Amino acid sequence: MATKKNKLKVFALGGLQEIGKNITVFEYGQDILVVDAGIAFPEDDMLGIDLVIPDFTYLVQNKHRIKGIVITHGHEDHIGSLPYLLREVEATIYATRLTLGLLDIKFKEHKLMDKVKRQCVAAGETVKVGNFKVEFIAVTHSIADSVGLCIKTPNGTTVVHTGDFKIDHTPVDGGHIDLQRFAELGKAGVDLLLCDSTNVEVEGFTMSEKHVGVLFERIFDQNPDNRIMVATFSSNIHRIQQVIDSAVKNYRKVAVVGRSMSNTVKVAQELGYLNIPNRVLIDASQINNYEDKQITIVTTGSQGEPMSALSRMAMSEHKQVSIKPGDVVVISASSIPGNEKAVSKVVDMLFKKDAKVLYDGLADVHVSGHAKREELKIMHALVKPRFFMPVHGEYRHLKMHKRLAMEMGMAKEDCFCLELGEVLEISPTGAKLNGSVQAGAIFVDGSGVGDVGNVVLRDRRILSQDGLIIAVVTFNGKTKKLATKPDIISRGFVYVKESEQLMADARKVVEKAYADWENAQKDGDWGNIKNNIKEELRKLMWSKTKRNPMILPVVIEV
Repeated sequence: MATKKNKLKVFALGGLQEIGKNITVFEYGQDILVVDAGIAFPEDDMLGIDLVIPDFTYLVQNKHRIKGIVITHGHEDHIGSLPYLLREVEATIYATRLTLGLLDIKFKEHKLMDKVKRQCVAAGETVKVGNFKVEFIAVTHSIADSVGLCIKTPNGTTVVHTGDFKIDHTPVDGGHIDLQRFAELGKAGVDLLLCDSTNVEVEGFTMSEKHVGVLFERIFDQNPDNRIMVATFSSNIHRIQQVIDSAVKNYRKVAVVGRSMSNTVKVAQELGYLNIPNRVLIDASQINNYEDKQITIVTTGSQGEPMSALSRMAMSEHKQVSIKPGDVVVISASSIPGNEKAVSKVVDMLFKKDAKVLYDGLADVHVSGHAKREELKIMHALVKPRFFMPVHGEYRHLKMHKRLAMEMGMAKEDCFCLELGEVLEISPTGAKLNGSVQAGAIFVDGSGVGDVGNVVLRDRRILSQDGLIIAVVTFNGKTKKLATKPDIISRGFVYVKESEQLMADARKVVEKAYADWENAQKDGDWGNIKNNIKEELRKLMWSKTKRNPMILPVVIEV
């Protein structure tokens, strides 16, 4: 039961000291409020991993206390892990119309539509979620229907969570950030501010999304006879709208390519967030029915994902579209940290196809959806919080945002850079760190969730670097003698036909290891023979090749 004496606890299970898998938890009395549930993309050394999601252990253990899950906007790093969380817990989802539309696509894929309770909200509304009052505040970002939050508890504690935001004075859809409401909250008194830290390193102001629209018009004007392709995030509705607007002005048809892009465009059009005139959209199978100057293609693949539509086009593996000389390909996105090599590879392949490629760094074909330093200063000046907790960024972003808050007049001891799982406790008398909860990363590999851990990843790295050796030993069950010479199989280590002497030495080592163990064993325990074989083979391979392949002994009794 909540009382005036209860303290508000705030902690993150993702999104601190990392890019992605954003999720923040608010706890007051016996009630828990969850904000966002995102994914992160795997790093290069996470071999075979498809997604990284937060460790939900604490939420699953306390699922009876979760009163609701509030979503700030529809980007994958804020909604991507929600289906995995909802397999384990039941809670009402609170989100704006477009965000719910994008979530419904996921819920259908995961067969959760009948299970999930959803409540549509709009900027300016306040809902009661358990002991929490949650107000939704309009913000501008690189996706429509984004909101910040004001969260209030019965003891009078007020928290402002900006969500992802920037201050765009000329937004594409006319929906401005509600700076007046942030100022009103600041004047009334805000105890804690959680603020987007992504662009804290960058001086100045983030350019308006309309800047990209102007560039698109220039690209269309300069390439009147060429086929134009634009790769961007499927969730960037404003960017897609500007591509469509430029295509319509130049009497072009638009083909949408890529499953996620097609799903998003369909939902956004149905909900009224995309304005597409009749007979402008065509199916990808109809592209070859038109001249190049009549076609614009909007596609996925801005992050160089191997299975994305743009990557398959560049490799001539797409069923309906291939890159040809003269195509103008615009990669209208910045690389997510860790994806730089994949994007560079796709750009190289496009150049080999003799396409004209425009990408971030070569042309201003992308603007960020996150506030830069001067916009962050405006937010701090408006909200004037007692305490501050930077979120949504790597360690350097959080530290630099803390310094910015101190430049704005906050005391060092009132700014908290937290670790994942670390608990910040807020009360009318102050704020302090108080313990931690379990937090970390869970790897999703195919349909398996959490069945790939550090040991499996270590094995995959060894296999990818040094390969595998299998030593097959067959012995007579009665005499305990070897029934045949050991068989040595190499996969990804050495080519057997060119390493006959090494394979011969390996067989001798295995025979000796077996003989030594056979002479030493007295009680019939055969378990340690595999360890003996593995150790002796490891020594041989290192001495001969200076490599450590994975060694798998197989002992068979006949």
